[in-house]
Amino acid sequence: MRNFSLANNLPRVITYINIRLSPLHFSLQKDIFNHRDISCVSFFNCSLIYFLMNIYSDLSQAALKYLRNTEVNISNVLIMTRDFNIRDSSWDPHFLYHSIHSDILIKVADSLHLELSRPTEQVPTRYLDNQQNLNSVIDLMFLRPNL
Repeated sequence: MRNFSLANNLPRVITYINIRLSPLHFSLQKDIFNHRDISCVSFFNCSLIYFLMNIYSDLSQAALKYLRNTEVNISNVLIMTRDFNIRDSSWDPHFLYHSIHSDILIKVADSLHLELSRPTEQVPTRYLDNQQNLNSVIDLMFLRPNL
């Protein structure tokens, strides 16, 4: 019999680091964000520590709510990216509505000193089988300004 409580705790994000980058000493930081849908990886460069975040926020926005309610004192987050499952007119020109979840996401990004990166060509990142629903943009990237 399958243990569903164990399955519900398995991570749903992954971060791949190429072996050529091993001199930067990458390390998974579960002590900063201990959530199955958040991967926080640190690395060293020029004696400074930097962080990369990979997030999957499910339809109930569990990871986003966790980030909103968790106070952390980290700086030097360079990137926060992945699937936020938030459709919003702020980043999807074909979607006409605003979501309250996008406000929370922007506040979380601001607290980490990150800004939404706007691609030169906006394309959907979620494609639906249903012809009556529009494809949408739900994968986003937040970057440290001036990098």
